[in-house]
Amino acid sequence: MTLPLIYLCRHGQTDWNAEERLQGQAEISLNATGRTQAKRNGRKLADLLGRDAGALHYLASPMLRTRETMEIIRGELGLDSTAYATDARLKELHFGDWEGSTLDEISARTPEAVAEREAAKWDYVPPGPTAESYAMLAERARPVFEALTVPTVVVAHGGIVRAFLWLYGGTSPRDAAFLTIPQDQVLRAEDGTVDWI
Repeated sequence: MTLPLIYLCRHGQTDWNAEERLQGQAEISLNATGRTQAKRNGRKLADLLGRDAGALHYLASPMLRTRETMEIIRGELGLDSTAYATDARLKELHFGDWEGSTLDEISARTPEAVAEREAAKWDYVPPGPTAESYAMLAERARPVFEALTVPTVVVAHGGIVRAFLWLYGGTSPRDAAFLTIPQDQVLRAEDGTVDWI
């Protein structure tokens, strides 16, 4: 599958990120560090895109932290901060009953579940009726990326970046599941080449 040029970034840090809590689809705002990270990514894109910034398509997860990040980025680009599209299929992985907890807290309650997850993280579905695995998330997000026809800036979540790296970056499921996804860098994908900038 040939995709157009894509700049993909994770939202900036939230307090739950700083506390290593599983956010999933809980609505959490950026913190001061997260706003600084979003500005850094906006400035990086401004340097790269220059006057062409307005010609790209802009797409975000509809969650609060991704919309905040996108609006800061667009502000740094000198664009209308609210003139972008959203797609619910770009929401973060749903961690089910684990949302809001740290892995240490979960391990104290059910150590066997955390061990199971670590052994097969890509395919593991946490407890709860709405929970997903990374494999499920990748299939949810795939049609969004494959529908893109023009150069696009996408702001989403760590799970979506993991899915993208598996789908289009040649990363194995196991490696994608355990990667650290930065919040102050942008992933550039073009012609089958994927690099952090």
